[in-house]
Amino acid sequence: MYNTMFDKLDKFIDKTAPPGRWKVPVIVVSGILTGLVLLILYIGNATSYLSDEPETCINCHVMYPQYTSWQHSSHGRFATCNDCHVPQTNPIDKYLFKASDGLRHSTMFTLRLEPQVIRIKDAGAEVVQKNCMRCHEKMIDHTSLIRNEDGSDKKCWTCHEETPHGTVSSLSSFPNSRVPLLNPVVPDWIKENYIKKIK
Repeated sequence: MYNTMFDKLDKFIDKTAPPGRWKVPVIVVSGILTGLVLLILYIGNATSYLSDEPETCINCHVMYPQYTSWQHSSHGRFATCNDCHVPQTNPIDKYLFKASDGLRHSTMFTLRLEPQVIRIKDAGAEVVQKNCMRCHEKMIDHTSLIRNEDGSDKKCWTCHEETPHGTVSSLSSFPNSRVPLLNPVVPDWIKENYIKKIK
């Protein structure tokens, strides 16, 4: 059994390996690309997105108003960003949603495609609605949700529109937001060896 696995692996390597004179350039280019990917992941603070820390949401400066308004709301003491904006049904749903939403966000912010006024997408709105109902089920179990004209339930923020982000509508809503500073991107060894020499 092991011999057949190694035979298949050898065949795969033979088929995918570059011709003799191309091996060194392919290895060099592969190393450069791998290094660039690792650098981008480092600069983008990619591992922070695995956590539930609210500060992760301000890796992109456009989220400062949302962070500040949440921080000063009643939700700031009891709920993190992920408690409201990420599915809480099971870990698979949670991380799949974070991955797909995060990929869209990082693409938009990297390519500078973010709008001046950030609005929640339909998938995100459904998640927030379910989480509102999950956390506040004891408060709403005796009420009937108000329905739209088409018969669908209205979202909680139809009535509670200032919870928890207040009247945030754009980057200019909170021009003097006080938020934690992001960790510097420059590695310590560069600071020690090069920045001191420049001064």
